[in-house]
Amino acid sequence: MSLFDYKVSDLHELLHKKELKVADLVDESYKRIAQVDGKVQAFLTLDEEKARQTANSLDVKLNANPASNLLFGMPIGIKDNIVTKGLRTTCASKILENFNPIYDATVVQKLQQQETVTIGKLNMDEFAMGSSNENSHYQKTRNPWDLDRVPGGSSGGSAASVAAGEVLFSLGSDTGGSIRQPAAFCGVVGLKPTYGRVSRFGLVAFASSLDQIGPITRTIEDNAYLLQAISGLDPMDSTSANVDVPNFVSALTGDVKGLKIAVPKEYLGEGVTETVRQSVLDALKVLEKQGAVWEEVSLPHSKYALAAYYLLSSSEASANLARFDGVRYGYRTPNADNLLDLYKKSRAEGFGDEVKRRIMLGTFALSSGYYDAYYKKAQQVRTLIKKDFEDVFEKYDVIIGPTTPTPAFKIGENIDDPLTMYVNDILTIPVNLAGVPGISVPCGFDNGLPLGLQIIGKHFDEKTIYRVAHAFEQATDYHKQKPGL
Repeated sequence: MSLFDYKVSDLHELLHKKELKVADLVDESYKRIAQVDGKVQAFLTLDEEKARQTANSLDVKLNANPASNLLFGMPIGIKDNIVTKGLRTTCASKILENFNPIYDATVVQKLQQQETVTIGKLNMDEFAMGSSNENSHYQKTRNPWDLDRVPGGSSGGSAASVAAGEVLFSLGSDTGGSIRQPAAFCGVVGLKPTYGRVSRFGLVAFASSLDQIGPITRTIEDNAYLLQAISGLDPMDSTSANVDVPNFVSALTGDVKGLKIAVPKEYLGEGVTETVRQSVLDALKVLEKQGAVWEEVSLPHSKYALAAYYLLSSSEASANLARFDGVRYGYRTPNADNLLDLYKKSRAEGFGDEVKRRIMLGTFALSSGYYDAYYKKAQQVRTLIKKDFEDVFEKYDVIIGPTTPTPAFKIGENIDDPLTMYVNDILTIPVNLAGVPGISVPCGFDNGLPLGLQIIGKHFDEKTIYRVAHAFEQATDYHKQKPGL
């Protein structure tokens, strides 16, 4: 049994009883990485020397005084678009291959205050653009349940590292499903918090009105602890919300009696496999037995979410990625004859195909003569999608459906078909457009491949999501299953 099969609260107790040292946890992580990461390829950069130094100093500290915070000494992986001072941050792109940040993201600072240990940086789709982790410039991360399949994206490295037992938990980022979709494919728990719940300062921007950092863990309880640690108002992020951070763990009562669940008919319709559909209906039966009630509802504008999302996110990406110009930092072409040449060649040589595709689409949507027809229209559709959610939440506590329409697909299966690839996020995208929180929890298997149940809540009501997810987790054992790596 691995140390990472324990919950955070159990490990915390073992540390205090002196039955375990922080150095043991860090050892466990690097040993496991040495064993399996050659196959899984979740990590891009390891920080072993510093991690071991940190572990030793924390052990000295623990001998002198007991640690009050539960995350003390816990090993964590960080997605490679979250900046870490002095530790290479590439966004899985050639254009940032030698970028060493001079400051830490707010979430990294908050984890340091909790005295966690950063193991390394995790692979992703380049600039978080993708649903399969095949768009990384460096390597393709593989699904620990089946090495011929994708782990999902863009936080594929974050989900795969937790599923493979390389770290206790990880941070990902979610723009249109990039935490929840890989969590579903890899059989772990992934939460996208309410937009504004967690600071984005130090997250390399893809689409600023949609991006949100969130936790990927083995259990709901661990997820709640990690969200607690990274949440809160940040003066460095103007979109960070000034709302109280509740005690998320206190919501894990297992009691869902009288809870009202909405199940959108659009989420169980065309494109969703029968196995996925059945796993959701089975999950609803589990919650029904515990006293919850559910009804079918409609989110009528969901069908426009995919088109609206790709217009809005690509438009924001074209503006955000303009800063990568070969002048101030990042890759610079050695073949430029003049300044314009420098811009063009640095960007042409530094960005991958998917990033270029989205920059071009976004630049077109924002251009004179097309702005009203595309970008403005997409914003209007976004408002309608948000209104759909608000209408449903007037009568119901949570919305439940599948996280993905299918289990993980094979590597290379959809890489040449961007439209099919985009549809993989069709069930997760509306949540980002509305800014509400959503979680994916394991809810079944299809030929040995994990499936995810998506639970969506009201703005800043992560507590209710956790309550429902925890009640379901306690009544099932999907979260206890492990890939046979």
